[in-house]
Amino acid sequence: MTKQLAQYLVVLALSPLLLGVVNRVKAFFAGRRGPPLPQLYFDLYKLLHKTPVYSRTTTRVFRAGPVAALACLLTALAIAPFGGRPSFFAFDGDFILLVYLLGMARFATVIAALDTGSSFEGMGASREVQFAVFAEPAFFLALAALAKTTGAMSVSGIFGALTPAVWTTAAPVLALVTAALFLVFLAENSRVPADDPNTHLELTMIHEVMVLDHSGPELAFILYGASLKLWLLGSFIACSVLPRHSGSWLTDAGLFTAAMFAIAVVVGVVESIMARLRMSKVPYMLITALAFSALALIFQVGR
Repeated sequence: MTKQLAQYLVVLALSPLLLGVVNRVKAFFAGRRGPPLPQLYFDLYKLLHKTPVYSRTTTRVFRAGPVAALACLLTALAIAPFGGRPSFFAFDGDFILLVYLLGMARFATVIAALDTGSSFEGMGASREVQFAVFAEPAFFLALAALAKTTGAMSVSGIFGALTPAVWTTAAPVLALVTAALFLVFLAENSRVPADDPNTHLELTMIHEVMVLDHSGPELAFILYGASLKLWLLGSFIACSVLPRHSGSWLTDAGLFTAAMFAIAVVVGVVESIMARLRMSKVPYMLITALAFSALALIFQVGR
């Protein structure tokens, strides 16, 4: 249990660095120096010491949204994989709870946005829910395909049983699952080409427009939650592409952490060489992820 707790604390401490890596890679491609890697830590510290400002139209629902979303993500991270090692909180069927926790975090953010009475935030909430219709089934079917492939029913068991030998026998299935997870990863974290976290045009914003009225500690909770979600969904990709386990906790933890930062580099490269999709094209990207996950599950069941 001590190692599982250490894994969990490492994730909580290092998650904000992922966004720092993404921003530095984008700055490199743009020929700029970019912000320092720990910039998000500075921003969180500053926001936590500010007094929040509330609109007269908001209620307690607005104030509870960021706290509830962060609580869901913190719980989900206790289930998330960590380099094939046992999770801090694991049991058979825990991946179903994980999907529901992500859904609850989304609901808390959406309902807080609607509580403001702002037409812009309502528009962003509508788009968020629309895209979730395709993203959530794609993510769930991808996990179901992995469970069927490995014969395990928990997140720890799935990625603990995922070895190079499994890749040899089920490479097409695992390749489809990894591709689906990466597309969902980009969309769920509001990254290019699905969304642009740096945009300031309300008519083209999705996630960012929902948090326009938040400030102070509540905005800090949202930013920290975004970094946790980036790590959470990225961990599934890292564990899929790194199926080899050495048996040494330090070695596996080090390789997994390196893989997570490599994924952050890939995200930065994707955002630097690709343009954002038209709003009407984003569902097609998520439908592609859903098709990949469904095909992977069908192929595995057929085997």
